[in-house]
Amino acid sequence: MHPNPSFRDDSPDLHRSLVDAVGFGTIFLQTPAGPRVAHSALLAMDSSKLQFHLARGNALTRHLEGSTALVVVNGPDAYISARWYADPDQVPTWNYIAVELEGSVRKLDDAELLQQLEMLNDHHEAKVKGGIPWTMDKMATRHLDGLVRSIVGFELEIETRRETVKLSQNKSVEERERVIAGLEQQNAAGIAQAMRRINK
Repeated sequence: MHPNPSFRDDSPDLHRSLVDAVGFGTIFLQTPAGPRVAHSALLAMDSSKLQFHLARGNALTRHLEGSTALVVVNGPDAYISARWYADPDQVPTWNYIAVELEGSVRKLDDAELLQQLEMLNDHHEAKVKGGIPWTMDKMATRHLDGLVRSIVGFELEIETRRETVKLSQNKSVEERERVIAGLEQQNAAGIAQAMRRINK
């Protein structure tokens, strides 16, 4: 988390909206073999629970249950050129949105895992343009069962949230407008839109 308090966002819904929008994150865990990391689709269940699944053979899978893990979700980000500032005594930086979620992990049972997969599918298929949404019932039951057995589902009980929303809040409104214009010229629409929301 960035140390500057200007870049904090304590909104209880920020991590949920970021997980819904991005849908993917990185899971970190200290294991007996050293620190390990995995990457997974994420599902925000409510303000205090986050679900994901990993391949059964993943190095983290056998260590997660009962452990304290860290999940990081990265939102939009972009390089900020110092040439965009009117003040010459500035340096380049990076604007970004990121959330760190820390908590204890429990393993899901088969019914919970299947529900997670259905919810993930419905959520993301709704975003796909054109055609009929894909559903798991299109697969042969035997094949689906084999695939489900090859993964393990987990739920993280969120105990600590650390949000960084670094959008040039430590600059003047005029300087932020210059940065937004520069970002839009670079087609960095995601971070420019986020900056516009705070510049209103």
